[in-house]
Amino acid sequence: MAQKITTFLMFEGKAEEAMAFYLSLFDDAEIVAVTRYGPGEQGAEGSVQHATFRLAGQEYMAIDSSVHHGFTFTPSMSLYVQCESEAEIERLYAALLEQGKPLMPLDNYGFSKRFGWVNDRFGVSWQLNLA
Repeated sequence: MAQKITTFLMFEGKAEEAMAFYLSLFDDAEIVAVTRYGPGEQGAEGSVQHATFRLAGQEYMAIDSSVHHGFTFTPSMSLYVQCESEAEIERLYAALLEQGKPLMPLDNYGFSKRFGWVNDRFGVSWQLNLA
């Protein structure tokens, strides 16, 4: 079997909500598989023990950690999206910014005629670039 690298996102009770939000934003998006915690298991019953989902054909994994950690997502690791149109970058930036935090507002930064960077409401960092 060929080696494969997959981005793994650890949430604390928000994995289902985050996946549904991301699937609503991107084409060719689907939940591939979800395993949930059952009664008496380590995590909250019904929360995501492990999930695999796809956005624009790229596969990701997600869990709801049953343990509270002293860390969360950081912008030093981000998801980079190459947008095909002005309308697409505006739509994604606005949606990801809702209840999130702007790191770089949409603008011309020299290296790109239209670029924006945002942490979404779940703390996941996204860089958006107009092709």
